[in-house]
Amino acid sequence: MFADLIFAGLKSAAARGGIPRAVAPWLALLLVGAPVAQATPAIQTWETSNGARVLFVAAPEIPMIDVKVVFDAGSARDGEQAGLASMTAAMLDEGAGDWDADALADRLDNVGASLSAGVDRDMTSVSLRSLTRQPALETAIDTLTAVLAKPSFEPKALERVRQNRLIALRQDEESPGDVAQKALYRAVFQNHPYAGDPSGTSASIAAIARDALVAFHARYYVAANALVAIVGDLDRAGAQALAERITAGLPKGEAAAPLPKVSPLAAGSLQAIDFPSSQTTVLAGQPGMKRGDPDYFPLYIGNHILGGSGLVSILMDEIREKRGLSYSTYSYFLPLAQPGPFLMGLKTRNDQAEQARQVMLETLERFLERGPTQAELTAAQKNITGGFPLKIASNGNIIQYLAVIGFYKLPLDYLDRFTDRIAAVTAEQIRDAFARRVDPERLAIVTVGRSQEPVVETRGAD
Repeated sequence: MFADLIFAGLKSAAARGGIPRAVAPWLALLLVGAPVAQATPAIQTWETSNGARVLFVAAPEIPMIDVKVVFDAGSARDGEQAGLASMTAAMLDEGAGDWDADALADRLDNVGASLSAGVDRDMTSVSLRSLTRQPALETAIDTLTAVLAKPSFEPKALERVRQNRLIALRQDEESPGDVAQKALYRAVFQNHPYAGDPSGTSASIAAIARDALVAFHARYYVAANALVAIVGDLDRAGAQALAERITAGLPKGEAAAPLPKVSPLAAGSLQAIDFPSSQTTVLAGQPGMKRGDPDYFPLYIGNHILGGSGLVSILMDEIREKRGLSYSTYSYFLPLAQPGPFLMGLKTRNDQAEQARQVMLETLERFLERGPTQAELTAAQKNITGGFPLKIASNGNIIQYLAVIGFYKLPLDYLDRFTDRIAAVTAEQIRDAFARRVDPERLAIVTVGRSQEPVVETRGAD
């Protein structure tokens, strides 16, 4: 029965692209009876000969390997060409070295490996998962090194990717949630590089030329600007050799310059965007915190209580349970290299949008005034620490943590100390951190729905 459950889960993951289809049935047999890791993973680190930082966790239980190569090349590096970073990443597997897109896909599919690239505001990441047996690993690593160092940016492939992106951007324009989020980031970050959407705009994507992609790749896809995270069935010597091989084709280059600081909002604002929908999306936000922030744990736990814990959060209780104004409401901090957003959101009927917005803001104000009760804090700490083992229970989970720890230069004992630091937070620390870092008078608010004529309202200015 247990094997059947594991197989079903792996089959589902394979269907979603999380595990190669060729590997899923075979891997299920290996997992039956495998010990569950109780301790946090031991992280080893070093630099390659050309200056790339490496973080490695040995995981010999399963003959697989996960590799994530991260560059300081997120959309904040787009400059005047919005979408440049994401278009560069999208082109990596459209042709590299001696292989076109079809040949690259066939190489990976034939050995049950998977490769993907993604971009956010801070980073570009290229991920590989492969068996460690040969010839699978050899083929997978050869493919990865070509994709990283020798993308061809073939013109016909570029036009195909461009047209797909333009279609996706048109679809975004039809989604009130996407319209609201893009508008909120512009309101929160204004002239900062974080204000732009990583996908770009229709105008900017239409104008991006091949030469711009080549130049972006040459500047940012370099060893001094790279982090290599490895988790899998290797020893230290094997991981060192693998990291050298992965980065050998990259020029040493230089690390990207620090991003400009994010300025706090001088005043709150309200932008109501008319949209032909039966529901209104309501978002509110302001600059929050960055990775490694000294207030991280009080803000993290406080937000868990306020709106980050689903049905048991304060926002859900006030907005959904007591008043039935929205099926779901939430809040979160998104820490980045510079302070990312603190964001609250909900969707509600158009005729309830103003009431829901007021309740959301009043709930925040009460939380800032009173803070959490001891019972709420204890429940949140138990929930977070109790669920933490599951967050590091797979190689895929661990590789994500390694990328964050390495990219943002967090201490290597971050995972070891996580639960202790959660348990040490007090209600007073949460009240103090929220009082200093969240100002309801300086929230940027965006509503998108069929409710009223578009307006822009400013409040709370000094």
